[in-house]
Amino acid sequence: MTDTILYTGRTHTTGGRDGSAQSSDGRLDIRLSPPGSAGQGTNPEQLFAAGWSACFIGAMGLAAQAAGVKLPADTAVDAEVDLAKGDSGYFLQARLKVSLPGLDAATARVIADQAHQTCPYSKMTRGNIAVEITLN
Repeated sequence: MTDTILYTGRTHTTGGRDGSAQSSDGRLDIRLSPPGSAGQGTNPEQLFAAGWSACFIGAMGLAAQAAGVKLPADTAVDAEVDLAKGDSGYFLQARLKVSLPGLDAATARVIADQAHQTCPYSKMTRGNIAVEITLN
C-alpha cells in the first residue's frame, strides 16, 4: 500500500465533541466543544480547516517552485469547513480562499489548481465532499 511513511500523527481523544485530545508527543493538548456551543474548546471542523490550509500552502510552495515562481511571503489560505445536514445525514463541505498577493491571476490560479491536485488533504476529500477554491 505505501512505499515510505514520512510521519504518523498520533492522538488520544476522549469524550467526543465534549472531550479532549492529546498528541503522543505532548505538543497538542486541547479541549473540544461542539460547533456553535458556549464550550471553551475547538471542534473537529476548525482542526480540519487549520490542517488543510497549512498543507495546502505547502503544496502551493511546491507548485510555485515547479513553475519557477517565488511564493509570496504573505501567502494565506482562509479555510471554511461546514458541518451540514441533509436528507442523507451529516456531511462536510469546504471552501478554500487562496491569497497570493503580487502574483497575476493566471499564475495564482495555476498554483492553486496544482496544489489542489497534490495536497494530501485535497486528495482525501476529492469525490467525497464539495470543495470550492477561490482566489482573493
